[in-house]
Amino acid sequence: MKPFTRIARHTLALMTATVSLLPAAQPAKAADWPTKPVRILVGAPPGGTADIVARLFAHELQRPLGQPVIVDYKAGAAGTIGVHGLLSAPRDGYTFLLIQKGIAAEVPHVMKVSFDPFKDLIPIAQLTRQGLVLVGKPGLPAKNLAELIAYIKANPGKIDYANYGAGLRGQTIGVQFNRLAGLTTGAVSYKGSPPALQDVMGGHVPLMFDGPATSLPFIKSGQLKAFAIAYPKRIAALPDVPTFTELGYPDLKEVSWMGLWSAPGVPSAIVTKVREALLKAMQSPDVRKKIEDLGMEVGSAATTEELVKDVRESYERQGKLLRSIDFKPE
Repeated sequence: MKPFTRIARHTLALMTATVSLLPAAQPAKAADWPTKPVRILVGAPPGGTADIVARLFAHELQRPLGQPVIVDYKAGAAGTIGVHGLLSAPRDGYTFLLIQKGIAAEVPHVMKVSFDPFKDLIPIAQLTRQGLVLVGKPGLPAKNLAELIAYIKANPGKIDYANYGAGLRGQTIGVQFNRLAGLTTGAVSYKGSPPALQDVMGGHVPLMFDGPATSLPFIKSGQLKAFAIAYPKRIAALPDVPTFTELGYPDLKEVSWMGLWSAPGVPSAIVTKVREALLKAMQSPDVRKKIEDLGMEVGSAATTEELVKDVRESYERQGKLLRSIDFKPE
């Protein structure tokens, strides 16, 4: 045997022996979790509804978890940047995502995504619930929904409604309303709710279906008229605004919700601990009041299985509706 070969083998033997003496790497036990700050990614920019909800629940989670809970913004691309941030993080229970259910039920119909909405996203808990409010510019000559419908019919082809993204619920609910009420309003799509609302208040587009959280301040200040809400019941923040069901349109009541989501592979004991802490926080009168002040309601105690079922049903309804108008994704 050549000297070099003997030396190499001897060195390898020493390295193997040394490695065998080291303690085996062990995954962190769920019972020890968390031992460092937990991150909540938000698939929306700072200052919006998702940001407010994320900071509210981050504060509520810190005490039961015993660690700081940090809100980290990953806005853009209809929320898919937030999803990518979640899926690229270690599956160790230190990274979660707060986002609307539309990320799984609507966005995959609108644009090509690199994730499977039913395999890569696990809803842990439903935090808030809301419907869409039909709002209009102050100058509209209509005091209620019946008068609004009559006005639109008297001006065929002249009335449009703004929405916060082509192919998303804010547009397709307008398609449904047109069909149910026999109207011909056109859709004008914007990149988000704020610019659309600005054009409605400015009189450039007369109508919009919007989430109460963003339109509520303008409704209360008189800068917008509210005609009806697509939700199973009236909400505390707008007690005088009737539901579409009350007004004869029971199909316009789908519930949108915001939740905390996990990537697959996170230890189930950690997910359960987070879910239990969230459900407890949702029982707080202070939390409920803050969420109601945003024009929403506190989420239900629906299980992950029930939430997945709801998302899939919404996904299928949205897909069917978009196919009926021959919608083409980007």
